[in-house]
Amino acid sequence: MGASGALPIGSDEFDRHLVSAEFVADPYADLRRMQSEAPIYWSDSIGGWLITRYDDIMSTFKNTTEYSNEGRLGRAAAHLPATDRQRLRVFEEHYATKGLLHSDPPDHTRLRRFTGKAFAPSRIEGVKPYIAEVTESLLDECAREGGMEVISGLASALPVAVLCELMGLPAGDQQLLHKWADQLLGFQGINKPALDLLLAAQSAIVEIREYLGEVLRERREHPGTDLLSAFVMSEQGPQGLSEPEIINTCQTLLVAGHETTTSLIGNGLALMLGEREQWQRLVDDRSLVRPAIEEIVRYESPVARQPRRVTQAGALGDAALGEGEMVFQMLNAANRDPAHFDSPDVFRVDRSPNQHVGFGFGAHFCVGAPLARAEGEVAFMALLERFPDLKMDDPVLRWDSSKANSRVLSSLTVTL
Repeated sequence: MGASGALPIGSDEFDRHLVSAEFVADPYADLRRMQSEAPIYWSDSIGGWLITRYDDIMSTFKNTTEYSNEGRLGRAAAHLPATDRQRLRVFEEHYATKGLLHSDPPDHTRLRRFTGKAFAPSRIEGVKPYIAEVTESLLDECAREGGMEVISGLASALPVAVLCELMGLPAGDQQLLHKWADQLLGFQGINKPALDLLLAAQSAIVEIREYLGEVLRERREHPGTDLLSAFVMSEQGPQGLSEPEIINTCQTLLVAGHETTTSLIGNGLALMLGEREQWQRLVDDRSLVRPAIEEIVRYESPVARQPRRVTQAGALGDAALGEGEMVFQMLNAANRDPAHFDSPDVFRVDRSPNQHVGFGFGAHFCVGAPLARAEGEVAFMALLERFPDLKMDDPVLRWDSSKANSRVLSSLTVTL
């Protein structure tokens, strides 16, 4: 039984539990109960509907007309008094601007056309040598120490370095990207975040605007081969991106471009070292690395939930949804739905088939999924080659409870 014990689903105590650190650390027993007893559940604490069944989540992925990305994050300030919302005008204006994650077709199609080129398979293959170079450099440093704090030493450092390379940003700015990502992720995952979290996100938005505005001005004068240069050149075409759209979309990439990989590497290593026979299978057979990555994403979904805004009143299952309400697709529940996965609570590196929704589905399938998979593959291959006897120092996993939307460890130390 989960951390909530025998709390009845629908009780005030259970609803408060859904926004607790205990639920973030161990949500699966409660999610399984919700799938069985209340698969479409209204939570006052979160401020929206929680959908836990795979089939219901898939139906909302496919129906972007009634379950929209537009305005979904800006709604996070709607519960506040008018005086507080006045302090968040920049925040609300930002999330009212169309961007890659804040639009639906046809605008989303146009935005994704440009962004998708940066993550095309050929481009990812081209950047793999750089991923390997960064990985080896990070592991060299850890080898000298004899151990590693995986999250800061590899899982977070690798994707942000690669992102800077793709976008043409100075390597010295990596800590800035980390700070902004934490501020922007801090309010997400619930629809009633505290004012201080929203103000922190707004501060990051202002800083990112100034930062990217300066970089874009430089790229207009001296374009290169990086992603920001490609965005700048797109401004000239009839279907091109405006500067607000570029900045909005780049902000998304700055955050999502490394958080998923951080979770993938950290979660995966913890899972396999915690179940040593799974790690040994990869040591013996490297062809299992790719299916193992898919199983990591299924078993510990890096993105735990995704919000959608209901555009018109209607029914989903037995629930009556109101216009403007928020729906949270609980991806971590869908990926362990026993109706779709055999022995869903068992971690198997050779699981097949594995039609998880950890990267989403349909029009909003994660544009950076090929990059996250490539980074994970390179990192695990390097660890298996150099440190096959890797050991986890502490079997107790500590999850970062500050980000309800993300399934990420706060730390993970290993001995090499």
